[in-house]
Amino acid sequence: MKLFGLKNCDTCRKALKALEGAGHEPDFHDVRADGVTRAYLTKWAKAAGWEALLNTRSTTWRSLSDKDKAGVDEKKAIALMEKHPALIKRPVIEHKGDVHVGWAKDKHDIFGV
Repeated sequence: MKLFGLKNCDTCRKALKALEGAGHEPDFHDVRADGVTRAYLTKWAKAAGWEALLNTRSTTWRSLSDKDKAGVDEKKAIALMEKHPALIKRPVIEHKGDVHVGWAKDKHDIFGV
């Protein structure tokens, strides 16, 4: 299991703690400090949908220029997330070949938390 997020993100810390408490041993990857490749972003966008992956409610999104926010499609979303990893909705969890985005009740059930 791999958990991708930000080390200072409260949601990522909650997810990590809950997963560890449920007996999982997630490998944490900080997308800002460690970076994230276009290959990962493309894989996640295909699996979960780029719309679910792009966090348009983030401070980073609000700070982008109107030009950057206009006409976003999958290709542009991936390029923006590669340049600004904080735009990735967190956490992204890879587990048994599946990609899960976000940390909500449905994810708790999936992972037995």
